[in-house]
Amino acid sequence: MQQTSTIELTILMPCLNEAETLAVCVNKALGYLERSGVVGEVLIADNGSTDGSQQIAESLGARVVAIAEKGYGSALNGGIEHARGTYVIMGDADDSYDFSRLDGFVERLRAGDELVMGNRFRGGIEPGAMPPLHKYLGNPVLSWIGRMLFRSPIKDFHCGLRGFNRQSMLDLHLQTTGMEFASEMVVKSTLGGSRVSEVPTTLAKDGRNRPPHLRSWRDGWRHLRFLLIFSPRWLFLIPGTAAFLLGFVGVMLLSFGPVVVGRVGFTYSSQLYLAALTVVGYQSVLFAILTKIYAQQEGFRIPRSRNFDRLQKRISLESGAVVGLLLFLIGLGVAVTQLIGWASNDFGPLEAGTTLRAAIPAALLMMLGSQTIMAGMFLGVLSVGVKRS
Repeated sequence: MQQTSTIELTILMPCLNEAETLAVCVNKALGYLERSGVVGEVLIADNGSTDGSQQIAESLGARVVAIAEKGYGSALNGGIEHARGTYVIMGDADDSYDFSRLDGFVERLRAGDELVMGNRFRGGIEPGAMPPLHKYLGNPVLSWIGRMLFRSPIKDFHCGLRGFNRQSMLDLHLQTTGMEFASEMVVKSTLGGSRVSEVPTTLAKDGRNRPPHLRSWRDGWRHLRFLLIFSPRWLFLIPGTAAFLLGFVGVMLLSFGPVVVGRVGFTYSSQLYLAALTVVGYQSVLFAILTKIYAQQEGFRIPRSRNFDRLQKRISLESGAVVGLLLFLIGLGVAVTQLIGWASNDFGPLEAGTTLRAAIPAALLMMLGSQTIMAGMFLGVLSVGVKRS
């Protein structure tokens, strides 16, 4: 057995009942290592196969590790941990990727790139290899969203053939267990400032007779959900800010009287709904800020944002309490003034429109103040220093 320190490359394949195509993939990978002179190994991360895949791989000279936790991400994470190579090239064991043509990946890895993605749209997709839904909608749209949200240079986010520096990938602490693992790897590498590149690769038709493990809508949604949750700015901050500004400005304008635009009139009923929009928008903004603070403290979003660091230094439990209390007192002052006016009229009948136009912004300010105070208190909880292992 070769010593760990002498192995440059691990060719890693996740496996779940791949007996039909596994031998072809393993032989191509071993053939590449022999032809190229790269010192390496072929590693099969088996996720509970019951069709004899393990025996097939071992008989051909591959190393097999059993990964108990189910899922595509779990199998790959386990395989990366067990890999002995400085570099890892991973790919599906369904014979859709050609493991005999890995020179481009090795060249970029040796040049110092920490993640090298295959690009199937540049390398070529054989007829029938990718469903039209994936080729023209799923992959292009999800890759575009990933580039937009995270400023990633990758144009094929979900290519299954990719190479990376093993230690760099371990340092990212990848967590997802399912198909969204593919997106997590690209997103965290990009956010972490890793050197990322692409090389053309081909995609052949799946060599198996059974349906693939991939489920288009379910797994597509899991990828999209991961991309959105990992970008609180686009999911919470920008929509929340827009909702807050629209609602708050509308509430304040209507506090002076009805507003007529063309043939449409807006009065206190509109003001009430705008106040609700303001609260929802403000809560979304606070959630975005708190999520970003938590994510940075846990090391999820690397490198840290300088602008956000400056903002974080200015907000605290104390500053949140002061601002929140000020907003609450302004709203309370308006409410008390209304109460005094009502008392001066012997608590008689009130004119609904005039009363509501002042009561709604007063109640809104008290709610915003309370939210700010509670957000400041939660920020205080996040700021408590803890000992980390």
